[in-house]
Amino acid sequence: MLKQAAQSKTLDKPRIYLSSPHMSDEGYEMNYIQEAFATNWIAPLGANVDEFERELAAKVGAKHAAALSSGTAAIHMALKAAGVGKDDIVFCQDLTFAATANPIIYQNAIPVFIDSNFETWNMDPEALAAAFKKYPEVKAVIVVHLYGLSADLDPILELCKKHNVTLIEDAAESLGTTYKGKYTGTFGDYGAFSFNGNKIITTSGGGMLVSDNEERIKKVRFWATQARDKARHYQHSEIGYNYRMSNIVAGIGRGQLKVLDQRVAKKRYIYEFYRRELGGLDGVEMMPINTWNEPNCWLSCIILSGKVKPIDIMVALEKENIETRPIWKPMHMQPVFAGYDFIGKGVSAQIFESGVCLPSDTKMTDEDLERICTIIKDLW
Repeated sequence: MLKQAAQSKTLDKPRIYLSSPHMSDEGYEMNYIQEAFATNWIAPLGANVDEFERELAAKVGAKHAAALSSGTAAIHMALKAAGVGKDDIVFCQDLTFAATANPIIYQNAIPVFIDSNFETWNMDPEALAAAFKKYPEVKAVIVVHLYGLSADLDPILELCKKHNVTLIEDAAESLGTTYKGKYTGTFGDYGAFSFNGNKIITTSGGGMLVSDNEERIKKVRFWATQARDKARHYQHSEIGYNYRMSNIVAGIGRGQLKVLDQRVAKKRYIYEFYRRELGGLDGVEMMPINTWNEPNCWLSCIILSGKVKPIDIMVALEKENIETRPIWKPMHMQPVFAGYDFIGKGVSAQIFESGVCLPSDTKMTDEDLERICTIIKDLW
């Protein structure tokens, strides 16, 4: 009975989410949705899809974009556009979500996982260089901008150009992040964005592939629309996919894009709040922000090296109905990828084992942030 009473008391407290959908106060999304209803265009593709592609590309500085059903679909189509096929080797950042690596398997290719460094939490250029020496025949490299932190792209780009290998940026978590003044997702041959419900802007589910290669983006749109040939009858000369975004979803995306800068500003505010309140605690290290990086701070994360462990923070906050999350478990530690090679010193594993993602919801108030920080500081 006492346990049930305690659980009930916890649930009475307002839930604070890690990162939940946040529609615009102005109602921009509804305007575009209503436009779709008014024109009776409740279908895949449509004016909202065309305009969302154009507006997103213009925002990040890419020449072309294809609106797709998810960020995973965007990575899959990037690999296919790069010519990745059976038994091709793809270098993939180790510290990431499984959706980065799964499309490699979709293409019957072979992932080789590349370690991170502590300076960026992202792909270590030294480990990448070592991987090229071990596997000189490589088809593509997938680098991730984890939690909105940009990878150190210059040395990675240099290595990819030296070996004439396609670079794909998984920018699912980094829309709005810049590296040396330029938006992530626009440095490589392809950039993949996600609009999942927990991302900095959301369409409930959706993604976008950007590139300066017009021919490849046109081909992606073709593949993503079941690869139907131009014929009076239904004819297919290639295998296609049902990956295109709907007109309704794209309308939400257009509205969300209008408030992207506001969301980035709030995410950075949250990070700075945590840095000010928690950064001085013994054994606490904030996720790294480098001088060349203007991150969107999608999730504010810390690593711990003292008496307090990540599980202590997660349990203490969960008791107060506050959501947290461990750092992504590296791909080379995942059972499904156990048979694939890993290049590095084990930094990704150390970040995973010592890290925790703190609540980073843009709807949080200062009172919410103070409550979170007080609970955490009470552990010291």
